Amino acid sequence: MVEGAKKHIKKIEGESKTDKSLEEEKNVEKVEEIKTSEKIVSEDKPKKEVKKKEISKKDIAIANGFSLKISPKQSVYVCKVIRGKNPENAIKRLQSVIDEKRPIPMAGLEVGHKKGKGLAGGKFPKNACKTIIEVVKQVKANAVVAGIENPIITIAKSDRASAPYRKAGRKAKRTHIHIEVRDKSSMAEKHTHKKFNGGIKK
Repeated sequence: MVEGAKKHIKKIEGESKTDKSLEEEKNVEKVEEIKTSEKIVSEDKPKKEVKKKEISKKDIAIANGFSLKISPKQSVYVCKVIRGKNPENAIKRLQSVIDEKRPIPMAGLEVGHKKGKGLAGGKFPKNACKTIIEVVKQVKANAVVAGIENPIITIAKSDRASAPYRKAGRKAKRTHIHIEVRDKSSMAEKHTHKKFNGGIKK
């Protein structure tokens, strides 16, 4: 009787083990089916394209310098020299003034004569040139951000700023600088368009 009971118990344990193994196999198959379905769904979905940030092109780039510690008179002539040049050439021209190679023409002021073709009087305003170079570098960077390919300084002007008083009641020198840059090709197109329209009789 005891041996028969033992055999019966072993059969039950064997059946339970087989049932457990079958359940585990079924669970594994279900997991694999879910994974395959997820893969199929992910393949069917279109991949999102990463959009690159496009540089928004503008017609103009501006840089300003407010209450700069430079002479308003000298800065007028410095701005006149850099007008019509691209920022790189303007920086080179001002650097030549700092190195005392080429003076800034100042025919309207009572200054000493300098060597140079067609140059009556001039000076080497180093402080003004150093300060204006920084503004030109800023407008150059702004032109890159604006997407201007061939930048040219169209407007360079200086205005007298409100100056504080120094010792003994003397006024300090303060100047505002405003520089604008435009694309050379677009300016040439506008110029030719105006010229052509001006020649037509209405």
